[in-house]
Amino acid sequence: MNLFAGLEKFGFQKTEDVDLFAGKKESVKEEPEKTEIETEEKAVEIPPEEQFLLNKSIRCVVCDRTFSTKAVKAGRVRRMEPDMDLRPRHQYVDTLKYGVSSCPHCGYTSLNRYFEHITSGQIRLIREQVCSSFEAGSLDLPATYDYDQAIDMHKLALLNAVVKRARNSEKAYNCLILSWLLRTKIEQLEQEHPEQTEQIAACKEEEETFYQQAYDGMLAAVSSEMFPICGMDQVTMDYLLAVMSYHFKKYDVASKTLANVITSSVASRKMKDKALELKDEIIKELKKKK
Repeated sequence: MNLFAGLEKFGFQKTEDVDLFAGKKESVKEEPEKTEIETEEKAVEIPPEEQFLLNKSIRCVVCDRTFSTKAVKAGRVRRMEPDMDLRPRHQYVDTLKYGVSSCPHCGYTSLNRYFEHITSGQIRLIREQVCSSFEAGSLDLPATYDYDQAIDMHKLALLNAVVKRARNSEKAYNCLILSWLLRTKIEQLEQEHPEQTEQIAACKEEEETFYQQAYDGMLAAVSSEMFPICGMDQVTMDYLLAVMSYHFKKYDVASKTLANVITSSVASRKMKDKALELKDEIIKELKKKK
């Protein structure tokens, strides 16, 4: 599978052979009749996504030109319960869609946390292999992003990361976010367009591919990089790797990393409870095999 499918619109061709890590229902109860006042309750009004966004001006570290990008107003979003693998969820807006900055002039694109952290050697590589192919004017983004646009932006960021020879952790984290975005796109399709079975199946395959790349890259990162990695301390990373190992049925790896969390003196009670819940699931799966 071509991880960078869809980037042709930006001028990038022949990306099929890029190697990211080279060298490595319940019964309904009858309710009493409501009074006229009760039946006139107003439906909950969902605020538009634009209310949670702002335009942020950024100077590109590659071409030294200024451009505007979308950013989430941190004080406006309400955090909800994350997925088992820590995929963040917020009410009314998916903040992950806006985690990338992309220069419309030269094509340099990166996850926000890494955008300004680039060496002179990496700038040279971006200019030679990204700027030279990028079609100026092809990056025309709307006021809010849908999942296809967000996925394209993160793929473009991943391509830049490969070109500039970024750390395994940066590439792996980019792949993880791509898999999370695809997961939510699948949920949206299944709810709004369940008849589109072929598109849903294709998205699931792509999600699994990026999740595998993220897993491989994270394992490589923890063996060669210092913590924090992608903003995560060792406890958080151990838990994340345990969840991902469980997903790929690597129960021995999952058990080992979970043990690190459960016995940690710095892990929070909530994190340990999550680890214990996952441990119970692993035990159930192992019993099934016997």
